Amino acid sequence: MSQRPPSNLRVFTVSELKSATKNFSRSVMLGEGGFGCVYRGSIKSTEDPNKKLEVAVKQLGKRGMQGHKEWVTEVDVLGVVEHPNLVKLVGYCADDDERGIQRLLIYEFMPNGSVEDHLSTRADVTLPWSMRLRIAQDAARGLTYLHEEMSFQIIFRDFKSSNILLDEDWNAKLSDFGLARLGPSEGLTHVSTAVVGTMGYAAPEYIQTGRLTAKSDVWSYGVFLYELITGRRPLDRNRPRSEQKLLEWVRPYLTDAKKFPHILDPRLDGKYPLRSAQKLAIIANRCLVRNPKTRPKMSEVLQMVNRIVDAAASETASPVSFRSSLSMDTSRNNFGKNKRRNVDLKGRDQSGWFARMWTPKLIRTC
Repeated sequence: MSQRPPSNLRVFTVSELKSATKNFSRSVMLGEGGFGCVYRGSIKSTEDPNKKLEVAVKQLGKRGMQGHKEWVTEVDVLGVVEHPNLVKLVGYCADDDERGIQRLLIYEFMPNGSVEDHLSTRADVTLPWSMRLRIAQDAARGLTYLHEEMSFQIIFRDFKSSNILLDEDWNAKLSDFGLARLGPSEGLTHVSTAVVGTMGYAAPEYIQTGRLTAKSDVWSYGVFLYELITGRRPLDRNRPRSEQKLLEWVRPYLTDAKKFPHILDPRLDGKYPLRSAQKLAIIANRCLVRNPKTRPKMSEVLQMVNRIVDAAASETASPVSFRSSLSMDTSRNNFGKNKRRNVDLKGRDQSGWFARMWTPKLIRTC
């Protein structure tokens, strides 16, 4: 990717960005993460110098070579990709000032924050079900583009709700590509790499072997769907021990259609088509199949989500009967040298969707 010049990116100086962010004032700070701090700023538009463009400026913290690699990766990735469901990188800065080399990234400003923010119990407004479906659809579109719609493949590797941002029209866009990797070269099945990511989202086979494929992102997307359904984080140490791991907590409720509504986000206050939520769970289970080779591609996932979105538009918000069943059985699986007991969650509806899911308690996340 480095051989593809990011000619569409603007190059900024530190002084320009200081002016844009009130000298990196805490009053305009949007957040702080592993990379560094993010500030809201305002710059001149290249199309009309009389207009101001709202941007988010991410400043590299002092994390040494790893932070630099992530900065370079973001410039490499976002400098050559363009899609409505990917956050646009406006430009970058690699400039010297009195503190040494400053590395910054300048993005389009996303005024409605992250999906994680809106799923939080601290959120002022609850995301309605129709918006959650739209977000699932937008995120699937973004991943499908990265995996299948370019001449090369990009594996996100850090897909999670905090990396899905919402613009002024509530369109969802993937962000933060610092951990992204190019997919395997032709003839190869995977990329061998150090295991990085976020607790609760990383695919189990990637954690155990370091073998990265696009199916690792598919697993993370399945976890995210359960976030949308339940309003819970994948790992929440503040909950009772039996409820801390999301995939482990939902599992018993998937075996009985009468119990299924108990996992729905209570903040939805029953305002959702039950069939729609159940079918979204079935898609999640397909993404969480224990064997990555049998997980669907993101383009297939997108087709399934599209059908749910279309069907939900014609359904009422009142709960409806669910003819599909989510049954549980047990099986044994060999992975590496160890034999382990696994529980399969199977989902089946009138279109014959079927899913198997790793037993959550066997997942060691990083």
